[in-house]
Parts: sequence; structure tokens; C-alpha cells
Amino acid sequence: MERRRFNRRKAGRIALALGLAFSLGTWVRPPAAEAPRRPLPPGARVLVEAVPLDDSDPARRRVGGLTLLQGWRLSSRDIRFGGISAMHIADGQVVALSDAGTVLRFPLPAGPGEIPAAIERLPRGPGTGRRKGDRDAESLVVHDGRAWIAFEGRNAIWRYGAEDWSFQSAAAPDAMRDWPSNGGSEAMVRLGDGRFLVFAEGSGEEATSAALLFARDPAAPGQVPRQLRYRPPVGYVITDAAVLPDGRLVFLNRRATLMEGFSAILAITEGPPLLRARAVLEGRELARLEAPVTTDNMEALSVGRESGRTILWVASDDNLNPLLQDNLLLKFALD
Repeated sequence: MERRRFNRRKAGRIALALGLAFSLGTWVRPPAAEAPRRPLPPGARVLVEAVPLDDSDPARRRVGGLTLLQGWRLSSRDIRFGGISAMHIADGQVVALSDAGTVLRFPLPAGPGEIPAAIERLPRGPGTGRRKGDRDAESLVVHDGRAWIAFEGRNAIWRYGAEDWSFQSAAAPDAMRDWPSNGGSEAMVRLGDGRFLVFAEGSGEEATSAALLFARDPAAPGQVPRQLRYRPPVGYVITDAAVLPDGRLVFLNRRATLMEGFSAILAITEGPPLLRARAVLEGRELARLEAPVTTDNMEALSVGRESGRTILWVASDDNLNPLLQDNLLLKFALD
């Protein structure tokens, strides 16, 4: 009962925040906290709490074509933790990016309690890194010891070494130049043949948003990508995407409204996508995360395999504002 009372109070705060955001005409993230004068330690402790799929029906496990295997709420006293906008999960470890340009590394939770987290700023990136908009990291691809990051406000793609985040290459493609600062490169995937897809978030008001197909490394300057489009569910915008082991694409789409708060739709293509010039990519609805299902500002998606099953990890971005939002980490099996 106490938990449900808390949720109602929290829903009111979220509604108020959404109302303020929409009164400005767009969904506005609060600015990241300024770096303290004295340096914080490199690590943090993260509190892990179990969450059900549905508070009103704790035994419920299924939503659409997904089965919840585990659900966690992550929090920390360290002000640098949170804001998860993209992530890569492999070998029991999470590598996540915050939308303030911070790299978060922590082990997958084994149960409620505390886990350690390593937290560091990207040593190099667009701008000075002193303002949130300089390094608004919204999408991440990790492959073969390298990491590609797309920066939304800068419409640039940088490649790093995945272990030490050493700079390797960067490009600001002309095809992304006019993407809006708060609706730019929100999702990125590497296909099995080495090509990359990069998706603009868009505004949610148009039927389709921009997408680009790069024939090779998008952080290599001078490329002219193929122009595509993406059709999200009506009223939603894409926040991440991933490639399944069989080549199909999964899209994570988010909506925020004053009356309903946050919701998300996971959509899946029927087969490997056809990537002809001017093709429109879209998927059928796989699962809808909306009340009473546990959800928040879902922005990060990672795919893996476990015991012969395809696993979808979905995480939320609390916009570095833990009083209003949660950092959720949900583990689903794809049926």
C-alpha cells in the first residue's frame, strides 16, 4: 500500500514536470549538474531494488511478445550516476552512456543490494565538455574493441577504444547537419555486414523521421550515406534500436504526455530490413510498456543470448533527476 501511495505522489510530480516541459513547446531535459570543485572518487555504490512488471499484479510476467525475467531500479548517492541514454551489455557487464557524456560501467545485478560502478567522463568529444549539450551522448555501438558514439546536439559520430575511451576518429556528416539539436542522432546500430544505421529522433509530429545508412564506419570523414526514413508508432519517437541474432531489427520508441506520463513501444521487423534508397523502415508492435506496466523514460536497448533465448535489456533515462524519475533496468526474453 505504501508503495502505491508513493507512485501516486510520483505520478503527480512527473505530470507537473511534463506540464512545464510542454508549456515550453518541447520535452526539455534539465541541465546536468556542474562538476564540483573537488574531484569525486572514480567509483560509486549503486543501490539495486527489485521491481515487478506490474505493481497491481505482482505475479504478471508477460507483456506482448516479451516475458520479464528480472526488473531493477538503480539509484546512487553519487550525482554522476543516471541519465542512461544508451548501453551495451555483454559478459555480465553493463557499459552505459549518460546524456551528459559520462561512461557508466557496472556488473549486472544478481539480486537486491549494492553493486559497484565505475564512472568517468569521456576524455575527448565535441566541444569543451563543460556544457551538457557538448556531449549529449544518445547512442552507442560496441564491436571488436571499438565504441561508436553519436552525439545528438552536435550531430557527430566519434569512435573510441572501448577499453580506455581513447579517441580514434570522428565525423560530422553533412547529411546530419540539419537534424534538430533536440531531435538528432538518437539511435545507431551496426549490421552484420559492417554497415551502420543512424536514426534521428524527430519530433513525434511527423509520420516519419530521418535515417541514414553508412556503407562503412560512420566515424570516417567524407562518407555520403544513403537516405532512408523510419516510421515510428503514431505519436512516438525512436530512442534506440538493436539487431537481433537473426538479422531483424528491434526499435525502442517513447512517448511522454501530460495525462499518461511515459510509455514505450518495442517494434520488430518481420525479417532483415530492405535498405534501398528512400526505403521506409518500420516494425510491428512487439510490446507496449504503459501503465500499469512498470515504465519510465525508456531510452536504452541492448540484445543478447542466454541459454538459447534472445534477451532484450531495456533501460530508462532519469534525466539526472532522481526525485522525478527512475533508472530502470528490465530484462526480457523474446518469445
